[in-house]
Amino acid sequence: MAHSLAPPAAPAILRNSNLDAAAVQQARIDLAACFRMAAKLGLHEGICNHLSAMVPGRDDLFLVNPYGWGFAEVTASRLLVCDFHGHVVAGEGVPEATAFYIHARVHKNVPRARACFHTHMPNATALAMLEGPPLVWAGQTALKFYGRTMVDEEYAGLALDEVEGDRIAASIGDADIVFMKNHGIMVVGPTIAEAWDDLYYLERACEAQRLAMSTGRTLKPVPPAMAEKTYLQMREGDRESARLHLESIKRILAQEAPGFAD
Repeated sequence: MAHSLAPPAAPAILRNSNLDAAAVQQARIDLAACFRMAAKLGLHEGICNHLSAMVPGRDDLFLVNPYGWGFAEVTASRLLVCDFHGHVVAGEGVPEATAFYIHARVHKNVPRARACFHTHMPNATALAMLEGPPLVWAGQTALKFYGRTMVDEEYAGLALDEVEGDRIAASIGDADIVFMKNHGIMVVGPTIAEAWDDLYYLERACEAQRLAMSTGRTLKPVPPAMAEKTYLQMREGDRESARLHLESIKRILAQEAPGFAD
């Protein structure tokens, strides 16, 4: 299901840069923590699916997982630094082709997407396979995403060129959550912590909805005015809550799988 990308030789972009080494290393650790916890929670799919984040201080380089490694194997140092032209400028290996064509184009064309997480996590993907809107605003957790989602109805197979990557990027608009029909989901955010927080709670919201739907009884949506009010209440402290959430998973991993930060 995955396709290796064979990029041209990398230019020496990083050697003479003024990057904040500590900030880059912290981004590596934070992103690696997301991979490991996603694996722990069953949000991964073999060696497919990808989480990426822009390199701190750069608008033309991003961190992404290398082809052939499962989420549970990702470490901070194993992450690749890529540019938007297919060059691997730091790290060993290459990105998976769809990872490059989706993530590079989203990062390039949607500057606010400093983090871009694409998975086939089971509950959200199951809802993306149904006719009609994936989320019904019937659960409190779902209201975190009220007004923040869009649905990409135009499934076009694997993203193996810039045209499909650009189409996906253009479809995002102002949304933070994209349900990719017949495919999976994408979360974009201004920080790694916020993308992780959205990814985690999106799957929880979709799981609760799927369980409710399995009873065969009619769902009871929250009225729009109350949904909007609750969404605003949730968003008020979302950034700090996301930061603390990421710190929590790093503490858990430090006890259970400390090698993620290597």
